[in-house]
Amino acid sequence: VEKNGYHDSVYISAAQIFQAIHTEKRKDRALVRYGDDSVPPVMTLLDEHSQRAAYQLAFSALKYQDLLEEILLDSCVYPCLSIPDELTSLLVVMLYDLQDRKFEPRQVCGEEEPVAEVQKVEHYLHRYMTKLAAAVARCRIKNDALSIEHILPETIQKQQKRASALPLCVWVNTLKISLQDAFRDLKEEGFTRVESVADLDHYTYCVDQHCHDVLFFPFPLKEKLLNSDLFSDCKLLLQ
Repeated sequence: VEKNGYHDSVYISAAQIFQAIHTEKRKDRALVRYGDDSVPPVMTLLDEHSQRAAYQLAFSALKYQDLLEEILLDSCVYPCLSIPDELTSLLVVMLYDLQDRKFEPRQVCGEEEPVAEVQKVEHYLHRYMTKLAAAVARCRIKNDALSIEHILPETIQKQQKRASALPLCVWVNTLKISLQDAFRDLKEEGFTRVESVADLDHYTYCVDQHCHDVLFFPFPLKEKLLNSDLFSDCKLLLQ
């Protein structure tokens, strides 16, 4: 999937979230320092898509925190006098996104006021992209892994597999649409209704046997559903 990056406000929000949830290490072992909890400036994301992107980016960075810190140290990109400890969280979340885009330039549509801290960190990472990419490659070779996903601890890999196997649970907002109209709209969008969760496959859904306003979908359809008119109009709500 081609990834183009995010608006500056998403990076700032993701950095604020990551700052609050990142794993604190003992001071005698902490080679990467995150400063205090004041990641400036405080951003308010109005739309749900940006909020979701910020949380997803922050938790992805948390999942790979040890690896991202190793890449920063191995490439000698960190420490850097021009990047204060208060911006380390921003540096980490933007590094995750940069490597996730295969070090391709960011391409974001729509106008938004640039954030000085994001521009500063982005320019710094771009200056050392070759060193960072080489550090990622060394990590993969050392761990005999095709991608950084295979470097994750086995417990986290099992959690991801388990999560991806669970069906999506969706509420029908009966204040905005009737059940029959929801079924009709889903059929028009190419979905087929099946009898049970065990039958879910591709573009299918089923109705909960106890709560008839609850639907289940295959997990891989999450992005498609969130981008559909039924979700944007709040006729379906993700549990």
